[in-house]
Amino acid sequence: MKPFGPHELLDCYARGVFPMADARDDERIFLIDPERRGVLPLAGFHVGRRLARTVRREPFEVRVDSAFAEVVAACAEAMPGRAETWINTTIERLYGRLFEIGHAHSVECWKEGELVGGLYGVSMGGAFFGESMFSRATDASKVALVHLVARLIEGGYRLLDAQFMTEHLRQFGAVEIPRREYHRRLAAALQVQGDFQRLATASGERALQVISQAS
Repeated sequence: MKPFGPHELLDCYARGVFPMADARDDERIFLIDPERRGVLPLAGFHVGRRLARTVRREPFEVRVDSAFAEVVAACAEAMPGRAETWINTTIERLYGRLFEIGHAHSVECWKEGELVGGLYGVSMGGAFFGESMFSRATDASKVALVHLVARLIEGGYRLLDAQFMTEHLRQFGAVEIPRREYHRRLAAALQVQGDFQRLATASGERALQVISQAS
């Protein structure tokens, strides 16, 4: 059997499917191709007034790609209301390889030298596939998401895939679209080359400006 590595994983994303596991201690993975897909429109991303004030206040130091493995591990931890996780060691290893070859990124929130929130995902062409996020401090994952969206807009991305629609994402303007429409948007996004590093370390005010200008 041909080994399943980072390049095979990228091929899956290009086809519109992504991996999950049944449990943390189950080494097997399976591929998901949902009938309906959650996406966050980059030109319609909504930042509420309270969150905007928090972003401007800058309660966290926002870093990019400085602790990718730690972010994935934190996303894999059990938490109140979620005793089990879909991120197993196989998935951790695969995304670590993607990070090594420049196709995975993390956005992190730090406070007093401690990692308190963040998110990670996969970058390919002009598409970014959001995988998971975590928060150990109020609004930390939300602040990371705001900075991610600003970075994607500035970098010329066309698609932010949220995989599944949730009420949490709905507050930011997320919408659910049929599989066929998602595949159409994905194909268009893969025709361009986004630049994840184009936006230098941005202040909260700068991140909000980038998002506002795209709306």
